[in-house]
Amino acid sequence: MGINLSGMMKTIRNIMWEDTGLNGDAQRIEQLGWMIFLKVLSDKEKELKLLEDNYISPLPAACHWDNWAGDDEGMTGDELLKFVDRKLFPDLKNLDVSSGNKRALIIRDVFEGNHNYMKSGTNLRRVL
Repeated sequence: MGINLSGMMKTIRNIMWEDTGLNGDAQRIEQLGWMIFLKVLSDKEKELKLLEDNYISPLPAACHWDNWAGDDEGMTGDELLKFVDRKLFPDLKNLDVSSGNKRALIIRDVFEGNHNYMKSGTNLRRVL
């Protein structure tokens, strides 16, 4: 059975409407953008680890999707919000790019221009 993308997006939009930190479609799109980026990056890195024996992720371990977002029973509420605002975003905005790793450069560039607007860690978990 396929994923009903339209229905899923409507559900996510409705959850985001409930959050006091999001004001308008531009912020909702930006919010969804960085989350989708990290999920796609996670899936790509899993593939690279299978294909390349010596692949090393530029992400700090705590920032890997599976370590903070991948578990439906994982962090939520204030704990999740603090992690995203105080660990995830600062670490990715300041990602070490001295090695010239192109993937690290892209990640840092994405997060230098983005913000977590959501104020409810519970709503954030529901969207994830």
